[in-house]
Amino acid sequence: MTFSEKLYALRKKSGLSQEQLAEQLNVSRQAISKWESGQSMPESDKLVAISLYFNVSLDYLMKETEETDDNNGSPANGVRQPAARKSGVLQWLSGIIFCIIGIVSLILWGLLTILNTAFSEQLRASSIVRLDGNGIFLTVCIAAMITGAVLLLNAASKK
Repeated sequence: MTFSEKLYALRKKSGLSQEQLAEQLNVSRQAISKWESGQSMPESDKLVAISLYFNVSLDYLMKETEETDDNNGSPANGVRQPAARKSGVLQWLSGIIFCIIGIVSLILWGLLTILNTAFSEQLRASSIVRLDGNGIFLTVCIAAMITGAVLLLNAASKK
C-alpha cells in the first residue's frame, strides 16, 4: 500500500470525511484530497500529526507495504505496540541472565572442585539423595543455561 492508500483507509476506518480530517490536521480539504489521490505528499510536520492522530508509526505511513488486516482493511503492523516490545526485551534479558548465571556457576564449581578437594567431598557427603553432590550442582547449572538459551531463542523468533 502507498501512503495515499493508507491515509484513505485510516480516514475511512475512523469514519471521517476529508473535511473533518482536514480540520483535525489544520489543513484544507483539498490538501487531504491531493494526499489521498497521490498528487502530493504532506510536509514532515503534517506526517507527524497524521501519525499521532491515527496512532500509527511513521514507518508504517511512509514505507510501501502489501500488508493489511484481511478482516477490515486496517493496518496490520501500523499500530504501535510498546507492550509487546517490552515483553520481548524482558524475555531476551532474562535469557542472557540465566545463561550467565549458569556459565559463572559452572566455572566456580570447576574451580572449587579442582582447587579445594574438601569442598568436593563436602558436596558428596551432604547430598540427601544418593546422587553425588557435584552431579546435582552440575545439573542445576546446565538447567539454568538451557532455560536461558530457550528464552533467547524464543525472543529472537518473535522479531
